Amino acid sequence: MDEVELRQLRCLVAIVDEGTFTDAAIALGVSQAAVSRTLAALERALGVRLLRRTSRAVTPTAAGVRVVERARRVLADVAGLVQEAASGPSLLRIGYAWSAVGRHTVAFQRGWRAAHPGTELHLVRVNSASAGLAEGACDLAVLRRPPADRRFDSALVGLERRLCALAADDPLARRRTLRLADLTGRILLVDRRTGTTTPELWPAESRPVVEETHDVDDWLTAIGAGRAVGVTAESTAHQYPRPGIVYRPVRDAEPVAVRLAWWRDDPHPAHQAVLELLSELYRVG
Repeated sequence: MDEVELRQLRCLVAIVDEGTFTDAAIALGVSQAAVSRTLAALERALGVRLLRRTSRAVTPTAAGVRVVERARRVLADVAGLVQEAASGPSLLRIGYAWSAVGRHTVAFQRGWRAAHPGTELHLVRVNSASAGLAEGACDLAVLRRPPADRRFDSALVGLERRLCALAADDPLARRRTLRLADLTGRILLVDRRTGTTTPELWPAESRPVVEETHDVDDWLTAIGAGRAVGVTAESTAHQYPRPGIVYRPVRDAEPVAVRLAWWRDDPHPAHQAVLELLSELYRVG
């Protein structure tokens, strides 16, 4: 693999695109002999014949077709890498576990597009403790508890109320607000990997029965069926409104801290701009 070079891939693609070694040499600004030597070196490195050459045309072999297709992708990736290094990242991926930034999500997306049209924003749901940071699925992550991994740093962007999700026909749904004590003896669905609710919110003698879930859709389905209740950050209610489920504030539960997290030793260049925009949205909201 160390013997395969980008110039060899460029040469192969140029030959296929131009149709002849002579025209490829002109396009690359080298001699025809250099084109022949470069192709031969690539074929030796890969151990396969890539092109069929006749007096009239040059056509790729079956292996050549596959290599040319992969070479185009490699060269495009390298070109993108060079462009990003020279002009800054063109894509920003922000991970989240259950909900992005709740009622601020649309304002955040539109505000970012207006202020940073050259950097495309993607929100990515990854139900892991780091919301995709550790897995490489995102560049920044919205978390609702401090990252335990010391490789990550984070900053507070805002606070959200804690709400109870319950079936619309649950007797507690008639109330405007609830207390933690109202849930004693109920089945409480929690996600210990990413969730913000633990039994420790309740006194030891009055904790609900806890069952685990690992997906927000499963969580909502069980609650809608009336089998269990959930306690969650306010953003969940905005991101996942669902017929048959209501959300009620839990007035004696502490709020949920919303944090932006990034790699400590290699923060994304846009992390400060994201931090400022999210902090402003939560402050105004």
